This record gives sequence, C-alpha cells and structure tokens, in this order.
Amino acid sequence: MDPLASLLYEVRSDGALFSRNIVAPPWAVRFTAGTPLAVVTMLRGTGWVVPGDAPPVALGRGDVAIVSGTEPFTVADDDRADTQPFYVVHPDGCTTGDGESVGDDVILGLRTCGNGHGGSTVLLTGSYQVDGRVSERLLRGLPRVLVVRHDGTLGPILDLTDREIDRDDAGQQAVLDRLLDLLLLATLREWFSRPEADPPAWYRALGDPVAGRALRLIHDRPARPWTVAALAEETGVSRATLARRFSDLVGEPPMAYLTGWRLALAADLLARTDATVDAIARQVGYRSAFGLSVAFKRVYGTRPSRHRTGPARTDVPGGAAARDA
Repeated sequence: MDPLASLLYEVRSDGALFSRNIVAPPWAVRFTAGTPLAVVTMLRGTGWVVPGDAPPVALGRGDVAIVSGTEPFTVADDDRADTQPFYVVHPDGCTTGDGESVGDDVILGLRTCGNGHGGSTVLLTGSYQVDGRVSERLLRGLPRVLVVRHDGTLGPILDLTDREIDRDDAGQQAVLDRLLDLLLLATLREWFSRPEADPPAWYRALGDPVAGRALRLIHDRPARPWTVAALAEETGVSRATLARRFSDLVGEPPMAYLTGWRLALAADLLARTDATVDAIARQVGYRSAFGLSVAFKRVYGTRPSRHRTGPARTDVPGGAAARDA
C-alpha cells in the first residue's frame, strides 16, 4: 500500500460534526483549537478561510478547502475575520460567539443554521478528529489550507451531501460520516493530481523510480530487516545513490523514514488491537518487545504499554534517528 493509499484508508470520520450554514453578510464561523482537519465548501456565494497563522484564502462557489492543523481558524465573508462569529465550532459541539448555547433563533432546520433561509451564502462545513500516528505522519506535510477550485468534478458529491443533510432516517449519521469521508478523500485525491498543488515530499517522491520504489517497499513490507544495501539492491542502484536520492526527495534518510513508519504503525496497533507488545514489535520489524520499547520511548517519550493505556498525545516527531530501525 503506497503512502497516499495509506492516508486515504486511515482517515475516517466517526460522528463528525457536519453542518450547513445559510447566512447573509456580515457573517463568520469560527473553528476553535482541537479540530485537526476540516472540510469547507461554498454551495452558494463566496467567502474566505482565515487562519491566524497563514494568509487568508478566497473560496468561490463550488470550491472545496481542507484546513489542517489544530490552531483556530475562521470562515467569513471577508478576509479580515473581524466580524463577530455567528457561531463557534468546538470539538464537542457549537456555541454562539459569546459562548452561549446556540438558540432556536439560528436553527433553520436539521443540521442547518443561519440568519434566514434567504441568505445569499450557503456554507457547508465538516470537522474531523483524526486518530492514529499513521494519519498524523502523512497529514503533517499538507499545507495549512489547500483548495480544489470548482470544475465540476466534486459537484455530484456536494449535491448528494446537501440533500442528505435534510434527512433523518435510520442510520443517517453513518451515511453522513461516509459522505464526509468521500468528500474529504475525493478532494485530497483531486488536489494531489493537480499541477498547482504543493504536495508533501513523500508524495512527490512516489513518482521517482528509485525513491518511490523504496517508499513502497518500506510501506508494503515494514517487517523485513531492511538496510540501505537491501533497499538499494531492490531498486537497482548503489547504496550511495539510493541514500542521496531518498534524502533529497523525501527529506530524511531511508533508515530514519523506516524507523518513523514502523513506530507509527506500532502506535496504531497498540491503540487499536489487543496484540502483545512482542507480537506488534515483530509485525513492524523489531526483533523483540525490548527493541521496540527503546525506540518508542526515544521518539514518543513513553513506553508502548503506557501508550496503550491512553497517555497524553504528543506532537508527531519530524524525524527520528534510525539506530533501532
């Protein structure tokens, strides 16, 4: 499974907050810290995504934006975002801009808020809680805001989502979760394929016959006792050529990448399965639980057993030494 396939497979919503907003200027919707991934699209009208730590990005009708990172951001009718938020989206629900509960005066229908059905702007938003070190590792290379400009490709998904928001049939939340998944993943896939995109280094490297081949080998067979020499033999080049090409394109040496990938896999297996630490260690390429534990503690700052019991989350490391790979 290549890195993009891993990303698309791992990122899934579960009870995601999905809303339609019908508003007239001036308007603003604020997303608080703690939402690591959000999808924003203009079904009607125009707007701006205004992150506090990056330049504002304009959105036209039918454009779809993905905002990554846990810092707050605002979607508004202008690029200053000094308008009082119509409401604020928190990880566990919504409040007014003053911190009060959202009242009946702004609820226009099922999953729909606004200041009147005749509003000139219809904004669709969905937010994710992204779980797993694999997802974090792959998503961290995305820009703060990426946009797929409207060309009709995503139109059918947007139309279907707009219709489904009004329904309250049995299993409706599951349907909306899968629709949000589809919208997110279709947007990412479309963005990755466009020439104006600035994708993460690992994605650009996939197109290289040497670094791309090595990446796929690492992802497909993490348990193999890889060395630079073994990867070089599989890719048909010298060790020096592989090491230089991989480092230049991916941004870190092959053994450092291998270590990071193995530990991300191990972290997710610890969180999602009941397998023993020793079994997980062997599954991801370590000879014993001790070897995994040493590398895990060095990179994540905690032992595998503590990670399994729910330790405080830490930032994804930018690259680890590969002594224990």
